[in-house]
Amino acid sequence: MGTISTTVTALARELGISRAALYYRPKKPSDDEQVKTKIMAVMINDQAYGSRRVAIALTINRKKAQRIMRAFGLKPKLRRGWRPMKPDDQNRPETQVINILQQICPLFQNIIWAGDFTYLWYQERFWYVATAIDVYTREIVGWHIANHHTSDLIVRAFDDAVWRQGTTPIYFHSDQGSEYVSGAYAATLAKHHVVPSHSRKSSPWQNGFQESFYNNFKLELGDIRRFAGVGELIATIHSQINYYNQRRIHTALKMPPTVFKETRPQKKTAMAAAYVNSPLFTVAETRMTV
Repeated sequence: MGTISTTVTALARELGISRAALYYRPKKPSDDEQVKTKIMAVMINDQAYGSRRVAIALTINRKKAQRIMRAFGLKPKLRRGWRPMKPDDQNRPETQVINILQQICPLFQNIIWAGDFTYLWYQERFWYVATAIDVYTREIVGWHIANHHTSDLIVRAFDDAVWRQGTTPIYFHSDQGSEYVSGAYAATLAKHHVVPSHSRKSSPWQNGFQESFYNNFKLELGDIRRFAGVGELIATIHSQINYYNQRRIHTALKMPPTVFKETRPQKKTAMAAAYVNSPLFTVAETRMTV
Protein backbone atom coordinates (compact mmCIF):
# COMPACT_ATOMS: atom_id res chain seq x y z
CA MET A 1 0.00 0.00 0.00
CA GLY A 2 2.88 2.31 0.83
CA THR A 3 4.36 1.80 -2.65
CA ILE A 4 1.08 2.75 -4.32
CA SER A 5 0.78 5.88 -2.20
CA THR A 6 4.33 6.91 -3.08
CA THR A 7 3.66 6.30 -6.78
CA VAL A 8 0.47 8.37 -6.71
CA THR A 9 2.22 11.20 -4.87
CA ALA A 10 5.08 11.20 -7.37
CA LEU A 11 2.67 11.19 -10.30
CA ALA A 12 0.68 14.07 -8.86
CA ARG A 13 3.90 16.01 -8.28
CA GLU A 14 5.05 15.38 -11.84
CA LEU A 15 1.69 16.54 -13.24
CA GLY A 16 1.63 19.57 -10.96
CA ILE A 17 -1.73 18.68 -9.41
CA SER A 18 -2.99 17.47 -6.05
CA ARG A 19 -3.31 13.76 -5.22
CA ALA A 20 -7.05 14.28 -4.74
CA ALA A 21 -7.38 15.40 -8.36
CA LEU A 22 -6.23 11.98 -9.55
CA TYR A 23 -9.17 10.36 -7.77
CA TYR A 24 -11.73 13.00 -8.78
CA ARG A 25 -14.82 11.82 -10.59
CA PRO A 26 -17.56 14.35 -11.41
CA LYS A 27 -20.73 13.68 -9.46
CA LYS A 28 -22.96 14.60 -12.39
CA PRO A 29 -20.93 14.13 -15.59
CA SER A 30 -24.03 14.07 -17.78
CA ASP A 31 -25.32 17.28 -16.19
CA ASP A 32 -21.94 18.97 -16.77
CA GLU A 33 -22.04 17.88 -20.41
CA GLN A 34 -25.51 19.37 -20.83
CA VAL A 35 -24.46 22.66 -19.24
CA LYS A 36 -21.29 22.69 -21.37
CA THR A 37 -23.45 22.40 -24.49
CA LYS A 38 -25.59 25.32 -23.35
CA ILE A 39 -22.51 27.42 -22.55
CA MET A 40 -21.05 26.72 -25.98
CA ALA A 41 -24.35 27.77 -27.59
CA VAL A 42 -24.21 31.08 -25.70
CA MET A 43 -20.56 31.69 -26.60
CA ILE A 44 -21.15 31.04 -30.31
CA ASN A 45 -23.35 34.14 -30.49
CA ASP A 46 -21.58 36.10 -27.74
CA GLN A 47 -17.93 35.19 -28.11
CA ALA A 48 -16.62 37.65 -25.53
CA TYR A 49 -18.81 36.35 -22.71
CA GLY A 50 -16.94 35.24 -19.61
CA SER A 51 -18.36 33.22 -16.73
CA ARG A 52 -20.32 36.18 -15.27
CA ARG A 53 -22.34 36.87 -18.42
CA VAL A 54 -22.69 33.16 -19.20
CA ALA A 55 -24.11 32.57 -15.71
CA ILE A 56 -26.58 35.44 -16.15
CA ALA A 57 -27.62 34.27 -19.62
CA LEU A 58 -28.25 30.70 -18.43
CA THR A 59 -29.50 31.71 -14.96
CA ILE A 60 -27.01 29.38 -13.27
CA ASN A 61 -24.55 29.89 -10.42
CA ARG A 62 -21.40 31.68 -11.53
CA LYS A 63 -19.13 29.24 -9.70
CA LYS A 64 -20.75 26.41 -11.62
CA ALA A 65 -20.22 28.24 -14.90
CA GLN A 66 -16.57 28.91 -13.95
CA ARG A 67 -15.96 25.29 -13.01
CA ILE A 68 -17.43 23.85 -16.19
CA MET A 69 -15.79 26.43 -18.47
CA ARG A 70 -12.44 25.71 -16.83
CA ALA A 71 -12.91 21.95 -17.05
CA PHE A 72 -13.72 22.04 -20.76
CA GLY A 73 -11.34 24.84 -21.70
CA LEU A 74 -14.07 27.31 -22.70
CA LYS A 75 -12.56 30.79 -22.72
CA PRO A 76 -13.70 34.19 -24.01
CA LYS A 77 -11.40 36.40 -26.04
CA LEU A 78 -8.85 38.35 -24.02
CA ARG A 79 -9.65 41.82 -22.69
CA ARG A 80 -7.77 44.95 -23.61
CA GLY A 81 -6.32 47.47 -21.17
CA TRP A 82 -6.79 51.22 -20.89
CA ARG A 83 -6.06 53.43 -23.86
CA PRO A 84 -3.23 55.96 -23.31
CA MET A 85 -3.81 59.70 -23.50
CA LYS A 86 -2.72 61.37 -26.75
CA PRO A 87 0.64 63.21 -26.44
CA ASP A 88 -0.82 66.57 -27.49
CA ASP A 89 -3.45 66.33 -24.73
CA GLN A 90 -0.82 65.57 -22.07
CA ASN A 91 0.83 68.97 -22.63
CA ARG A 92 -2.40 70.95 -22.28
CA PRO A 93 -3.14 72.59 -18.89
CA GLU A 94 -5.97 71.26 -16.72
CA THR A 95 -9.43 72.78 -17.14
CA GLN A 96 -11.32 74.07 -14.11
CA VAL A 97 -14.48 72.11 -14.97
CA ILE A 98 -15.61 69.84 -12.12
CA ASN A 99 -16.10 66.09 -12.44
CA ILE A 100 -19.80 65.69 -11.76
CA LEU A 101 -19.48 61.89 -11.60
CA GLN A 102 -17.60 62.34 -8.32
CA GLN A 103 -20.42 64.48 -6.94
CA ILE A 104 -23.70 62.79 -7.85
CA CYS A 105 -25.05 59.40 -8.94
CA PRO A 106 -27.93 59.66 -11.46
CA LEU A 107 -31.10 57.84 -10.48
CA PHE A 108 -32.80 58.19 -13.86
CA GLN A 109 -31.86 58.39 -17.52
CA ASN A 110 -30.89 61.62 -19.29
CA ILE A 111 -29.30 63.12 -16.19
CA ILE A 112 -25.67 62.48 -17.16
CA TRP A 113 -24.34 61.45 -20.56
CA ALA A 114 -20.65 60.70 -21.09
CA GLY A 115 -18.75 61.01 -24.36
CA ASP A 116 -15.56 59.71 -25.90
CA PHE A 117 -14.21 58.39 -29.19
CA THR A 118 -11.96 55.62 -30.41
CA TYR A 119 -10.10 54.91 -33.63
CA LEU A 120 -9.79 52.04 -36.09
CA TRP A 121 -6.99 51.60 -38.65
CA TYR A 122 -8.53 50.49 -41.94
CA GLN A 123 -7.34 50.75 -45.56
CA GLU A 124 -4.28 52.85 -44.73
CA ARG A 125 -6.08 55.47 -42.65
CA PHE A 126 -7.78 56.01 -39.29
CA TRP A 127 -11.55 55.91 -38.87
CA TYR A 128 -13.02 57.38 -35.71
CA VAL A 129 -16.13 56.37 -33.76
CA ALA A 130 -17.54 58.89 -31.26
CA THR A 131 -20.27 57.88 -28.84
CA ALA A 132 -22.44 59.26 -26.07
CA ILE A 133 -23.55 56.92 -23.28
CA ASP A 134 -26.27 57.42 -20.68
CA VAL A 135 -24.51 56.85 -17.36
CA TYR A 136 -27.64 55.47 -15.70
CA THR A 137 -28.91 53.05 -18.36
CA ARG A 138 -25.45 52.39 -19.93
CA GLU A 139 -27.12 52.71 -23.34
CA ILE A 140 -25.18 54.23 -26.24
CA VAL A 141 -27.64 57.01 -27.01
CA GLY A 142 -25.78 58.56 -29.95
CA TRP A 143 -22.78 58.02 -32.20
CA HIS A 144 -20.98 59.27 -35.28
CA ILE A 145 -18.31 57.78 -37.58
CA ALA A 146 -15.81 59.85 -39.56
CA ASN A 147 -12.26 59.84 -40.93
CA HIS A 148 -11.24 62.81 -38.74
CA HIS A 149 -11.31 63.60 -35.01
CA THR A 150 -12.07 67.30 -34.95
CA SER A 151 -14.72 68.84 -32.70
CA ASP A 152 -17.23 68.15 -35.50
CA LEU A 153 -16.93 64.41 -34.75
CA ILE A 154 -18.09 64.71 -31.14
CA VAL A 155 -20.64 67.44 -31.84
CA ARG A 156 -22.32 65.20 -34.41
CA ALA A 157 -22.37 62.31 -31.92
CA PHE A 158 -23.99 64.60 -29.35
CA ASP A 159 -26.54 65.85 -31.92
CA ASP A 160 -27.32 62.25 -32.86
CA ALA A 161 -28.00 61.45 -29.19
CA VAL A 162 -30.31 64.45 -28.87
CA TRP A 163 -32.18 63.32 -31.99
CA ARG A 164 -32.50 59.70 -30.83
CA GLN A 165 -33.50 60.57 -27.26
CA GLY A 166 -35.66 63.55 -28.11
CA THR A 167 -34.11 65.44 -25.21
CA THR A 168 -30.80 66.55 -23.72
CA PRO A 169 -29.00 65.59 -20.50
CA ILE A 170 -28.37 67.92 -17.60
CA TYR A 171 -24.64 67.13 -17.59
CA PHE A 172 -22.26 65.85 -20.25
CA HIS A 173 -19.07 64.19 -18.99
CA SER A 174 -15.85 63.68 -20.99
CA ASP A 175 -12.10 63.60 -20.69
CA GLN A 176 -9.96 66.65 -21.44
CA GLY A 177 -9.08 65.78 -25.01
CA SER A 178 -8.68 68.72 -27.37
CA GLU A 179 -12.02 67.97 -29.00
CA TYR A 180 -13.83 68.24 -25.65
CA VAL A 181 -12.26 71.55 -24.63
CA SER A 182 -12.82 73.21 -27.98
CA GLY A 183 -15.01 76.26 -28.41
CA ALA A 184 -17.35 74.46 -30.84
CA TYR A 185 -18.07 71.70 -28.32
CA ALA A 186 -18.58 74.13 -25.42
CA ALA A 187 -20.87 76.26 -27.58
CA THR A 188 -22.97 73.20 -28.45
CA LEU A 189 -23.47 72.35 -24.78
CA ALA A 190 -24.24 75.97 -23.93
CA LYS A 191 -26.85 76.15 -26.71
CA HIS A 192 -28.68 73.22 -25.14
CA HIS A 193 -28.11 74.48 -21.54
CA VAL A 194 -26.08 71.36 -20.76
CA VAL A 195 -23.42 71.63 -18.04
CA PRO A 196 -19.99 70.14 -18.91
CA SER A 197 -18.08 67.75 -16.66
CA HIS A 198 -14.44 66.70 -17.07
CA SER A 199 -12.27 63.86 -15.83
CA ARG A 200 -8.90 64.86 -14.50
CA LYS A 201 -6.04 64.50 -16.97
CA SER A 202 -4.37 61.10 -17.26
CA SER A 203 -7.31 59.55 -15.35
CA PRO A 204 -9.18 57.38 -17.89
CA TRP A 205 -10.94 55.48 -15.09
CA GLN A 206 -12.89 58.68 -14.34
CA ASN A 207 -14.69 58.08 -17.64
CA GLY A 208 -14.86 54.33 -17.05
CA PHE A 209 -18.29 53.94 -18.63
CA GLN A 210 -16.91 54.84 -22.05
CA GLU A 211 -13.55 53.13 -21.53
CA SER A 212 -15.28 49.87 -20.65
CA PHE A 213 -17.58 50.16 -23.66
CA TYR A 214 -14.70 50.70 -26.11
CA ASN A 215 -12.60 47.87 -24.67
CA ASN A 216 -15.43 45.43 -25.37
CA PHE A 217 -16.59 47.13 -28.58
CA LYS A 218 -13.22 46.74 -30.34
CA LEU A 219 -12.82 43.25 -28.94
CA GLU A 220 -16.19 42.09 -30.27
CA LEU A 221 -15.88 43.98 -33.57
CA GLY A 222 -12.92 41.72 -34.32
CA ASP A 223 -10.38 41.94 -37.13
CA ILE A 224 -11.68 44.70 -39.40
CA ARG A 225 -9.39 43.63 -42.24
CA ARG A 226 -12.06 41.09 -43.11
CA PHE A 227 -14.39 43.78 -44.48
CA ALA A 228 -14.62 44.27 -48.24
CA GLY A 229 -14.91 48.04 -48.00
CA VAL A 230 -15.60 51.08 -45.82
CA GLY A 231 -19.36 50.69 -46.27
CA GLU A 232 -19.25 47.20 -44.78
CA LEU A 233 -17.12 48.44 -41.87
CA ILE A 234 -19.53 51.27 -41.08
CA ALA A 235 -22.57 49.00 -41.33
CA THR A 236 -20.96 46.53 -38.92
CA ILE A 237 -20.13 49.31 -36.45
CA HIS A 238 -23.80 50.31 -36.39
CA SER A 239 -24.80 46.66 -35.92
CA GLN A 240 -22.28 46.21 -33.11
CA ILE A 241 -23.62 49.23 -31.22
CA ASN A 242 -27.19 47.95 -31.63
CA TYR A 243 -26.04 44.54 -30.37
CA TYR A 244 -24.52 46.19 -27.29
CA ASN A 245 -27.67 48.21 -26.60
CA GLN A 246 -30.30 45.58 -27.27
CA ARG A 247 -28.83 42.12 -26.75
CA ARG A 248 -25.53 42.06 -24.93
CA ILE A 249 -25.78 41.46 -21.18
CA HIS A 250 -24.20 44.28 -19.16
CA THR A 251 -22.72 42.75 -16.01
CA ALA A 252 -23.61 45.74 -13.82
CA LEU A 253 -27.23 45.68 -15.01
CA LYS A 254 -27.62 41.87 -15.40
CA MET A 255 -29.39 42.60 -18.70
CA PRO A 256 -28.96 44.64 -21.93
CA PRO A 257 -29.15 48.45 -21.51
CA THR A 258 -32.41 48.92 -23.46
CA VAL A 259 -34.10 46.17 -21.43
CA PHE A 260 -32.92 47.86 -18.23
CA LYS A 261 -34.27 51.21 -19.45
CA GLU A 262 -37.67 49.72 -20.24
CA THR A 263 -37.98 48.22 -16.75
CA ARG A 264 -37.18 51.45 -14.91
CA PRO A 265 -39.52 54.41 -14.28
CA GLN A 266 -38.83 57.55 -16.28
CA LYS A 267 -38.94 60.67 -14.11
CA LYS A 268 -36.48 62.97 -15.77
CA THR A 269 -38.63 66.09 -15.40
CA ALA A 270 -38.90 65.86 -11.61
CA MET A 271 -35.27 64.85 -11.18
CA ALA A 272 -34.10 67.59 -13.53
CA ALA A 273 -35.76 70.22 -11.36
CA ALA A 274 -34.05 68.80 -8.28
CA TYR A 275 -30.62 68.76 -9.93
CA VAL A 276 -30.94 72.21 -11.50
CA ASN A 277 -31.93 73.73 -8.16
CA SER A 278 -29.05 72.06 -6.33
CA PRO A 279 -25.82 73.90 -5.39
CA LEU A 280 -23.87 71.50 -7.62
CA PHE A 281 -25.61 72.78 -10.72
CA THR A 282 -24.82 76.38 -9.79
CA VAL A 283 -21.15 75.56 -9.18
CA ALA A 284 -20.85 73.67 -12.45
CA GLU A 285 -22.65 76.40 -14.39
CA THR A 286 -20.28 79.11 -13.17
CA ARG A 287 -17.28 77.04 -14.30
CA MET A 288 -18.46 76.52 -17.88
CA THR A 289 -15.73 77.47 -20.36
CA VAL A 290 -16.58 78.51 -23.90
